[in-house]
Amino acid sequence: MENLMRKIYFKGIVGIIALTMALLAGGCAMGGATGKKTLEAQEALENGDYDQAQQLFAEAARDGEEQLLAYRGLGLAYMELAQYKEAVQAFEAALASADSHMEDNVLDVELYLATAQYRGGSYDEAAATCDRILEEYESADALFLRGASRLHDDMQDEAAADFDAAVELRPNSYDLYLDIYECYREQNVSGLGGAYLQSALAIQGDDMEHYYNRGRIYYYLEDYEEAQRQLSGPVEAEYEPALYLMGRVYLALGDYVHAQGMYHRIEEKSGKSAATCNGLALCALSSGEYDMALSYIAGGLELNSGDKRELYFDEIVAYEKKRDFATAKAKAKEYMQRYPADEAGAREWTFLSTR
Repeated sequence: MENLMRKIYFKGIVGIIALTMALLAGGCAMGGATGKKTLEAQEALENGDYDQAQQLFAEAARDGEEQLLAYRGLGLAYMELAQYKEAVQAFEAALASADSHMEDNVLDVELYLATAQYRGGSYDEAAATCDRILEEYESADALFLRGASRLHDDMQDEAAADFDAAVELRPNSYDLYLDIYECYREQNVSGLGGAYLQSALAIQGDDMEHYYNRGRIYYYLEDYEEAQRQLSGPVEAEYEPALYLMGRVYLALGDYVHAQGMYHRIEEKSGKSAATCNGLALCALSSGEYDMALSYIAGGLELNSGDKRELYFDEIVAYEKKRDFATAKAKAKEYMQRYPADEAGAREWTFLSTR
């Protein structure tokens, strides 16, 4: 069963490299869409309705609406549906529709293409796409993706060279250092990635965001006391990302009362959200109060906004903890229908299918 205190970057990233989700988070941001189907498809993609998005983007492409945007969106929907071969084909169609005045859009789509190839396990093809990008552009994202692909192909020296080059281009990106470490961890060589976390701690800065990010690094290193020290100033200043992270730190320390207090504090400041409901559910789960956890989860799922993926996942965990495996299995099946590309959900479904 997936560890209740699984590692996340506090950006909603679970089980896949951060670049993919960072790209997807901006997947609808490209302007210029005017076609009715394309606009409806973009809204469906933003709302997590990937089946509907796939259907609408396909119709938009067939009806002759903005081809680059339609095929690009189609590729994004296919990626979230774990249909990586189809995603690659859609991104290639998007590139075929681009003209010489769309240089920024071409780079955007080529990065998506490399990501789809990477997620589909076509590491040589992903690296080749990154080679093509790097012939034309200076791109830390392409270097990172090529390094990740090479690491999967057991080319550790070449991967390290790409990661180092990416860091040289983006030396103050905490996310990049964490992403690189995660790549090594996924290959069971986290010791080789540890130096990147230490490099991240050397980034200079004394504002709230820097202290928060150093707290993230120490949390990832499981040095929770130092994470608390780094977060104390931002928490006192009510910096919301730090409040969420401090809740996780308290959970990791087994201090469920103070963790709960953090999430209530956020609700008092900003109102109830899917994220606060999930945080309170985690407190209840950790305290053995499974029905209370389900109550918090239900409250979060009733909301009309917010990313609810963790709520749905922790709903499965709560029913497992209650030893209601039939309901947990049904919830896991629903989860995989919503998020077929989620590796943590796939592991839960595999586990529950054997019960």
